[in-house]
Amino acid sequence: MGNKTSHESDVSFIQALAELLRANDLTELQVKRDYGENDSLNVRVSRQTQTIVQAAAPAAALAAAPASAPAPAAAAPSASADPASHPGAVTSPMVGTVYMAAEPGAAPFVSVGATVKEGDTLLIIEAMKTMNHIPATRAGTIKRILVEDGGPVEFGAPLVIIE
Repeated sequence: MGNKTSHESDVSFIQALAELLRANDLTELQVKRDYGENDSLNVRVSRQTQTIVQAAAPAAALAAAPASAPAPAAAAPSASADPASHPGAVTSPMVGTVYMAAEPGAAPFVSVGATVKEGDTLLIIEAMKTMNHIPATRAGTIKRILVEDGGPVEFGAPLVIIE
């Protein structure tokens, strides 16, 4: 990927997009910057509005669950508190957008308490217009879902916990 200065300019660029979103009362903004072969930045900035009642309730419930653990960005004294270090964590193999169901309005692939077999689809991550099915790495029960439907995900971020 890019060097350190392009990363810093990317952060400023994303902050400027977020400000544009707020200032113009937009709900979503998506931009792709190509820097060269195999080097690009794809950013989607979105925010919840009160008009989406169905999505607001589950999103609030999902957001509350990971909030009990220390933020991964903080230097947590205990590594076990970080969901990514959990032995049953399934982490993201890419940067992209998470989709919990095959299509809008469809039942989600998994929910907390669901039993999965190794290889079952847990969710989809869309990256560069490609839908990537993320399989369960082991059989077990879904204990936590750490991502929101339609939300962004980084490489290596924990997606779900299977025990």
